[in-house]
Amino acid sequence: MLNNRYVRTIILSRVFLQLGIWIRNFAILLYVTDMTNNDPLYVSLISVAEFAPIFIFAVIGGTFADRWQPKRTMIACDLLSAVSILAVLLVLIYGSWHALFFATLVSAILSQFSQPSAMKLFKQHVPAEQLQGVMAMFQSLMAVFMVIGPIIGTFVYQRYGIEVSISVMGVMFLGSALILMLLPRDPAKSEKSETASFIEDMKDGLRYVGGNRVLRTLGTTFTVMGLASGMIQPLTLFITIENLGQDKTFLQWLLMANGAAMLVGGGMVMGLSKKLKPHAILVTGLLISSIGTIGIGLSTNTVLTVIIQVLTGFFYPAIHIGINTMILKNSEEGYVGRVGGVLMPLFMGMMVVGMSFSGLLKDALSLLTVFIASGILFLVGASLLIPLFSRSTSESKEKAELG
Repeated sequence: MLNNRYVRTIILSRVFLQLGIWIRNFAILLYVTDMTNNDPLYVSLISVAEFAPIFIFAVIGGTFADRWQPKRTMIACDLLSAVSILAVLLVLIYGSWHALFFATLVSAILSQFSQPSAMKLFKQHVPAEQLQGVMAMFQSLMAVFMVIGPIIGTFVYQRYGIEVSISVMGVMFLGSALILMLLPRDPAKSEKSETASFIEDMKDGLRYVGGNRVLRTLGTTFTVMGLASGMIQPLTLFITIENLGQDKTFLQWLLMANGAAMLVGGGMVMGLSKKLKPHAILVTGLLISSIGTIGIGLSTNTVLTVIIQVLTGFFYPAIHIGINTMILKNSEEGYVGRVGGVLMPLFMGMMVVGMSFSGLLKDALSLLTVFIASGILFLVGASLLIPLFSRSTSESKEKAELG
């Protein structure tokens, strides 16, 4: 797969982007907590600046990504991010630290245009049988930075301060843009005709998802998954303190064990990518998440909880690899951006809903009850995909008969 110029170049640019994003995330988080004495309002605003653009700009960014040339779009987004970071740095030095929220907001908005453009290039230039392996490679890269990202971000901030951290972030985005310039020029024919209006294109994307059985099923699964994930995401800290009787700092070890297992799991799926069906991978990941979530809620043994975290982490990449592969394989090239723009807000929206009510549910019921409910929702998400197995079987029989 790395012999493919597009895969190799985009992966390398994502290394730079991930370095910049993780340094940004932890430098800004630590700086804001230092400036506000751990004020939860300002800490929560960081998450709002990071996730709100997904709701507002995912469909918009996906629609424009289908209309614009992908290479040019990705380079422009990285350069604009670098310029915005320079402006934030100047304001930070001579003005107010509140501008840091702007840095997170701008880069998060621009990523909603850049990410679908990368997927569009993969759809255009990666053979169908390699798409799942490429998605596994991407997921493995994410897992690597889940392990080392917090360490790098914390080190840079504590050693050099917020100004250097923000500067490094800008350099990383600039480096990504320079690497993407190595891609071949976008062919003129890839430019979408402007005869249709933007609104018409966006409506067309919604109709396309609604008319595709696989994408409709994925949308429903996304909704259930988002709620399940959101319900337990804020409560992992309480698993550490209440169930395991550990100090809150022990949470980092649970997360690192989970991230390291994700790296191994992503590599495993990448190695077996040609032998595994994407919907089978996705169902397996959801079933393991269901069992693991309930197990973590029940466990009061530290060693057992770590083992379950490793197990769920190992299979977690299967969820994202399966989803991204199914989206790419079941979307026409001209709709890749809009499909992602329609489906992703479903997941993020329900995740935020789940996060909003998780604390209330814990107080009203119990920590164990919330984790069991989340596990059941993951199971429901897996069951929604079962009809796709019969569809895949019938298609295989038709191909065999034609052959």
